[in-house]
Amino acid sequence: MAKDSKTTSSSMEWRMTMPDNSSTRAEQCVEWQVTVPEGSTVKVEHETGVVARAWAWLVRFLVMMKDKFVGFFKNVWKLGVDDPRKVMHGFKVGLALALVTLFYYTRPLYEGVGGTTMWAVMTVVVVFEYTVGGCLYKGFNRATATATAGSIALGVHWIAHQSGKQFEPVILSSSVFLLASAATFSRFVPTIKTKFDYGITIFILTFSLVAVSGYRVDDLLQMAQQRFSTIAIGIIICLFVCIMIRPVWAGQELHLLIVRNMEKLATSLEGCIEEFFDDDSNSEKGRSQKSLGYKAVLNSKASEESQANLARWEPRHGRFGFRHPWSEYLKVGISMRYTAYCIEALNGCINSEIQAPNSVKECLSDECKKLVTQCAMVLKELSKSIKEMAQSSSLDLLVYDMNMAVQDLQDALRSLPSQLQEKAQVQNVATMPLMEVLPVITVASLLTEISVRIEGIVDAVDSLRELAGFKPVSDDKPEKASTSNDETKKTIEVI
Repeated sequence: MAKDSKTTSSSMEWRMTMPDNSSTRAEQCVEWQVTVPEGSTVKVEHETGVVARAWAWLVRFLVMMKDKFVGFFKNVWKLGVDDPRKVMHGFKVGLALALVTLFYYTRPLYEGVGGTTMWAVMTVVVVFEYTVGGCLYKGFNRATATATAGSIALGVHWIAHQSGKQFEPVILSSSVFLLASAATFSRFVPTIKTKFDYGITIFILTFSLVAVSGYRVDDLLQMAQQRFSTIAIGIIICLFVCIMIRPVWAGQELHLLIVRNMEKLATSLEGCIEEFFDDDSNSEKGRSQKSLGYKAVLNSKASEESQANLARWEPRHGRFGFRHPWSEYLKVGISMRYTAYCIEALNGCINSEIQAPNSVKECLSDECKKLVTQCAMVLKELSKSIKEMAQSSSLDLLVYDMNMAVQDLQDALRSLPSQLQEKAQVQNVATMPLMEVLPVITVASLLTEISVRIEGIVDAVDSLRELAGFKPVSDDKPEKASTSNDETKKTIEVI
């Protein structure tokens, strides 16, 4: 655009600039500069630059969403492969709902229960749980709470109806207020909250619905009967599907959880000492993951308590009787967490910035490793005994060896000053610095404390063994021993 040189200062000068490089690249764009009277410059970018950036952003966004979806489906697939019972649980819930809908789509069944079939569907949705104990717990609480609340609501409705139209809403509202307040407060009682928390919630819901709806419904008794029958149908279908098709028992889950945690505790203890005394950097990452197994023990308290509470509702199954001592499993879990806290302190000491030199570690290396090996063997033997629900024939010997290893470590601690003095003379040093010796002494003290706490686990398992009736040592071993004795006698007679 051409302009006269004598134009006023208010006019603007337009010029087009091209890149210095003659071979214009695709990402470079033509820019227009507008010079305004004040001297500032405004750059107007070509449309192709905006479109290119928008397209690049869209491509990056689509790639990011694709990666997220692929990662999500990989995690879901891994979850199903690791535990197929969770996939089966989804099919079981779908089957229970499909069976309940037959009462809605089949006219003879629909006419038998009336228009309250949806209550059966709602019952299946809220009652069906992953474990049999959870399903029984919710089913019993829902049935009991519905029957109790319905009966009380019918009685209150009859009293209100006999009092006349003026006092009827007052009596109904007052009863809802009083019973709902008392029932809600009862949920703070520990015993009721543990066993009947869900039932109290259903009681409040059912009583309020029946009491309020009874004010406008003529035949309240028929409505309550139909709702209770449909709820009973939903509960029966839930229990049938949950128990008959690949049942998952809460008691068995608790049993296996205790076994796994005890094995992790032993593995974690071994990993901590390997990480402290061994300097192999190639396997450092594997040992660090191995030494963190105690965290699973520390985080399993809520799961143990929940499964123990649900296991009390389950009938006899497998090796577990109706009155199996589930509370003893909680005591074993408490003693394991008591030991895990000490292992956590040991792990913190090992990963501290203040570390002892290898020359000092060598003074107690053999004794510490020996003690850890004996402690791990005791824990693994306890885990095996619980898993097989059988008495261990070698547990007493392993505990004795562990105590002897503790004694050896204490003797090594007593002789530690003389050993350090000899090393100081070899290194031409007057005395060894205290900060270099303190980590090793701390580790040895923690290992001694861990051995004491492991004996507490042994006592808890012994109590569980007595109350659960673990089977004695297999009868095959005495037979083998007797046959071997007979053979030795025969060889002696031949000689």
